[in-house]
Amino acid sequence: MAMDPKRVKSDLVLILDFGSQYTHLITRRIRSLSVFSLCLNGTSSLQSITELNPSLVILSGGPHSVHTPDSPSFPDGFLHWAQDNSVPVLGICYGLQLLVHRLGGEVRVGNKQEYGRMEIHVQNASALYPVDKVGHNQLVWMSHGDEAVTLPSGFNVVARSQQGAVAAIENPSAKLYGLQYHPEVTHTPEGMDTLKHFLFDVCGISAEWKMEDVLEEEIRVINNTVGPKEHVICALSGGVDSTVAATIVHKAIGDRLHCVFVDNGLLRYKERERVMETFEKDLHLPVVCVDAVDQFLTKLKGVTDPEVKRKIIGKEFICIFDDFAHELEKKLGTRPSYLVQGTLYPDVIESCPPPGSGRTHSHTIKSHHNVGGLPKDMKLKLIEPLKLLFKDEVRQLGRIMDVPEGFLKRHPFPGPGLAVRVLGDVTEDNALDILRQVDEIFIQSIKDAGLYDVIWQAFAVFLPIRSVGVQGDQRTHSHVVALRAVTSQDGMTADWYYFEHKFLDDVSRKICNGVRGVNRVVQDITSKPPSTIEWE
Repeated sequence: MAMDPKRVKSDLVLILDFGSQYTHLITRRIRSLSVFSLCLNGTSSLQSITELNPSLVILSGGPHSVHTPDSPSFPDGFLHWAQDNSVPVLGICYGLQLLVHRLGGEVRVGNKQEYGRMEIHVQNASALYPVDKVGHNQLVWMSHGDEAVTLPSGFNVVARSQQGAVAAIENPSAKLYGLQYHPEVTHTPEGMDTLKHFLFDVCGISAEWKMEDVLEEEIRVINNTVGPKEHVICALSGGVDSTVAATIVHKAIGDRLHCVFVDNGLLRYKERERVMETFEKDLHLPVVCVDAVDQFLTKLKGVTDPEVKRKIIGKEFICIFDDFAHELEKKLGTRPSYLVQGTLYPDVIESCPPPGSGRTHSHTIKSHHNVGGLPKDMKLKLIEPLKLLFKDEVRQLGRIMDVPEGFLKRHPFPGPGLAVRVLGDVTEDNALDILRQVDEIFIQSIKDAGLYDVIWQAFAVFLPIRSVGVQGDQRTHSHVVALRAVTSQDGMTADWYYFEHKFLDDVSRKICNGVRGVNRVVQDITSKPPSTIEWE
């Protein structure tokens, strides 16, 4: 159960996803302009599209060619529906080629493929570009092999690349537009200006996406869903997501919310003590702490596959919540009906199959946190009040509800905890204790340097290898740990953080001198993409 997109008090920009690595980014970019946007699989049914009543539809890019027999496409009747209802359509990259192909134009493999930063020339007055852009060049980010060579009737070329390839097209009378480049990425400096002009000046979209309205709607949905005598369990982790979710539900139903914090043995250094103290002193939430360390670690013994780890952990969490519900039933005389989870929109997006993959179920970016690994016979129904929000929007919502700033600024922590930061069996080689100590040194050093709030996420990883070292005049064969720190706006893309060498030198010395069993420290300097933020 989550907020109904059809009830949102804002125009909706719907992105049909055809597999581009930037689809999630354009969804977020549009929301940053105070416009509600959602991502939907590009091959969804026409009814799935029309029932959302979008004010604008964007066709995303993708790795496909329109000439491939199984290449994904929007449903039959979509363009007729858009024109009959005066809904503008913007195709980006593959989306442009799809428009051209489906409307009878010609797309073929380009003589020169265009990847990376390119200059385009805005050559004609158009709806896509303001008058002051005509006749000027723009630096944009290209990523395509095919190109449109013959346009459908009614279309005009309004911009070309330096190589002469079509860069932007439009048919204003039919409200159909196309960009061969990606305006949403930072490598296209004027891209956001183009999007703003298109959304507000061309399409007449209203900037009315407000967190205050989201909060009001979420409370309304919860009150309409949870009966006046029904009770709800909320699983608190001590992170931003579950804290904000709990606060929303508590505002809606008060003391019929029962919070539970599970110590699964996969928490950070002194996390249990710190979190419980904060819940009681700052949030004033009644929280029961369940010690399930042995239960989780017994199930995880010998398990090295990260997907299996996630699913085991997800299943054990649900079993604990189910048991907790039974205990509450004895106490209250009625069994709780719902479980609150802090699922975010990126979790939902990343658990959708990529178009053209041939799969109809979740792919394997992340199976638990919180949308995967849940047993089919789960007896508790889900409440997910943050399911349509990105992390920064959740923080905005928290501030409206006066959630302590310290909670809101906490770095994200994965649902499976340290299980996905120990590569391999979490029960071997004292890995969890070593990792906790290393992570504490790293995070405290970041805080001492005044860097915590400028970094999106930082953590240590226990690697399944040993290295030779010299410590205390003795030759050692000890463990290797990696340090990871990234900057990001929403977790969908991320850049690794560039620490000063002295900081890294100090942290490395503290770890090797202070944590028994570690003799080598490395830094992860990979962005997302190609990597994910977490290692597993």
